[in-house]
Amino acid sequence: NLIFASQNKPDIVLRNALTNDIAVVTNPDEVLIYDRPIGREGLRWCDLQSWWTELRNIDDETAAKKTLYERLRSALPPRSPPQLLLYTEYYKWLGAAAPDMPALLPEVWFHYDPLTARQRGFSALLRQRMDFLLLLPGDGRVVLEVDGVHHYADPSGRASPAAYAQMAEADRDLRLSGYEIYRFGGKELTKDKEHDLD
Repeated sequence: NLIFASQNKPDIVLRNALTNDIAVVTNPDEVLIYDRPIGREGLRWCDLQSWWTELRNIDDETAAKKTLYERLRSALPPRSPPQLLLYTEYYKWLGAAAPDMPALLPEVWFHYDPLTARQRGFSALLRQRMDFLLLLPGDGRVVLEVDGVHHYADPSGRASPAAYAQMAEADRDLRLSGYEIYRFGGKELTKDKEHDLD
């Protein structure tokens, strides 16, 4: 199950543990769950659009493409113009080749714990959600992260070795699980260099 396109932690129940059948029980329209097998070619835009077309019963291919693009775009945090820029530029750059290229999936839930970090305590899973995920041919997995001030500072804006260490630990865990990680500073992805955006 690929759980994505939601900034808010989904409220999930496991309906059948043997078949890994899950359901979102609260606000199901706020999250997308891609439950088809992902083959050796990875997850391409055309695969995602085909799934979306069936999920939403859309007859027109142009409408399916547009509504899927907008649904994924709407999942991006409104306070993060750099993430929006990365998303829009990726598809603009692909242009007509987009259908056969890897889909850029926003706000992907990688780890899932029904409890909050405060409830779970020291053993809480780090970084439950990825900014973006690409599933490439040959089982390639690429995570794109857009780092704002909260990645390296405390709530007051002062540099935080603890926040940085937590991020580094989560990155190592992902790499050991077979993911490549590419980080972008928020300021790299905005024309407004005077403001440090999320």
